[in-house]
Amino acid sequence: MRTRRRFLSCLAALPFAAWALEPPSGPVVLTVTGRIKLPNVGSQAQFDMAMLERLPQHSFVTRTPWYATPRKFTGPLLRDVLAACGAQGSGLRATALNDYRVDLPFEDAQLYDVLLARLLDDKPMAVRDKGPLFIIYPFDSSAELRNTVYYSRSAWQLKSLEVL
Repeated sequence: MRTRRRFLSCLAALPFAAWALEPPSGPVVLTVTGRIKLPNVGSQAQFDMAMLERLPQHSFVTRTPWYATPRKFTGPLLRDVLAACGAQGSGLRATALNDYRVDLPFEDAQLYDVLLARLLDDKPMAVRDKGPLFIIYPFDSSAELRNTVYYSRSAWQLKSLEVL
């Protein structure tokens, strides 16, 4: 009995990422491939919007080069999405619906509160409005983020991440 209790207390102490991802039940909006330890469909981790909504949600308001005024972005932190599928690597390759590709350092997700935004001003983002998912940095939180390097890493209409 003591061993079982110790095992259960260890399980309770694990972060949510240690639990296996269920396969998506709705349309897949994000596929993560590459160096992941917790795939849910073959060798990939696939997420539908409901799965992303169940992760802890964060918001910030920031100015961007794409909008005339500061906008509010909401969604899970990129690091939480990566943790949910057991991703470990040195880089990420983000691919958008229009096949735009950009590489970003894996550590960006750890150093900054990078969002995988699913809401813009509290509303779901349509494809024509840079949705349904948008990698967005908290540009107003640090002057070092307000430059073309970080702007180029903010992929909208995100469809996949490859962990390098």
